[in-house]
Amino acid sequence: MGRRRKFEDDPDNHDRWLVSYADFITLLFAFFVVMYGISSVNDQKYKELTSALGSAFSGTPPDKEANPPPDAKSSAGKSVLKTPPTSSLINALPLARLQKEKQRQEQENISAMIANLNRTLGSLATNGKINISKTSRGVRIDIADGVLFQAGSAAIKAEANAPINEITQVLADQQYAIQVEGHTDNAPISNAQFPSNWELSSMRATSVVRKMIENGIDAERLSAVGYSDTQPVADNETAEGRAQNRRVSIMVLYRKPEKLQAADIQQ
Repeated sequence: MGRRRKFEDDPDNHDRWLVSYADFITLLFAFFVVMYGISSVNDQKYKELTSALGSAFSGTPPDKEANPPPDAKSSAGKSVLKTPPTSSLINALPLARLQKEKQRQEQENISAMIANLNRTLGSLATNGKINISKTSRGVRIDIADGVLFQAGSAAIKAEANAPINEITQVLADQQYAIQVEGHTDNAPISNAQFPSNWELSSMRATSVVRKMIENGIDAERLSAVGYSDTQPVADNETAEGRAQNRRVSIMVLYRKPEKLQAADIQQ
């Protein structure tokens, strides 16, 4: 009787993962090919978009050549689309430069105005009785209440006519709106004329507005507002701080009045 042959098990194939890996790489390659095809830029549509944006910014109608006549055919029988001119987008650039130039001129005008005010007001500006500064809203001219009024009064002193007139002369040729603001300290006031600091601050601002109108400022450029003690610039706990808070602020606002803007457009 012959000997029975011993069956040997097949050894494990440790390289079977390469098949799955190769399939994965193939799928990944196909995915990137599809993504590349989707992301291809349509030159004609890009040019049409550029032309449309240029027309929107320049205010000119789109070039008619962007829509060619149907009989324009190539040798292959396809429509020949003419490339729309890109000059419309380039022409929009001078508008941005013009706007930037206007802003630069305005800043130069503001700086010249401040220098002129400091020079005109002389000793009052040097001694701190009048303070001129540039803010995010415009040019602010802070005038100490002692320069303009007696204590607890809204009547402008005779000697205050000179500085108000000098300020008016500098601002008369400008086209900016002017807001006059009255401010007080936190010391309460209560009498027959002024029940509170609100009335006092409002009347002081109104008195300055009336004086500026008398000196030649267009009334439509002016407005008056009283803030009482709600916007202090110093500590009300000290006499020096309260003196700084009692003031009238003449704000030369950056934005022009609507009437003047319309006049500029018509010019």
